[in-house]
Amino acid sequence: MTTIRRFCCNDLLRFTNVNLDHLTETFNMSFYMTYLARWPDYFHVAEGPGNRIMGYIMGKVEGQGESWHGHVTAVTVAPEYRRQQLAKKLMNLLEDISDNIDKAYFVDLFVRASNAPAIKMYEKLGYVIYRRVLRYYSGEEDGLDMRKALSRDVEKKSIIPLKRPITPDELEYD
Repeated sequence: MTTIRRFCCNDLLRFTNVNLDHLTETFNMSFYMTYLARWPDYFHVAEGPGNRIMGYIMGKVEGQGESWHGHVTAVTVAPEYRRQQLAKKLMNLLEDISDNIDKAYFVDLFVRASNAPAIKMYEKLGYVIYRRVLRYYSGEEDGLDMRKALSRDVEKKSIIPLKRPITPDELEYD
């Protein structure tokens, strides 16, 4: 049986198997700790039998006004646990928190333009490509900024695609 629970400090020493995937962005310990301290509601782990970590989601809430949104910093599932809808469950949890607790307008995420399986999964979850960010990943590969409108964005303004690609220095960060 799979349990989804809040990520805790001890998990930092146990989730290496999930981060070994070449498409998963990995960060230094202080980065994970910052997310754990600032946005604990947005950091969850899927744990299987034997307390084995199957996957996790890490995100935050940011922005102002109609740009107030949930952001998926990382969602990943270990290869041996894929195709079990774990990423969908983790995404739904982050979306629910963004929508019902933080009253965000949308959820966004960045994905490598070459990661067709992930793009397809996000589209099935209702995300649209909002814009292309040129050379977003290590200054080499383009990223796609994908968004899903939440209930507060009644007119779905947050997901109207931009007509031109942007560069990383044009991104708004909090």
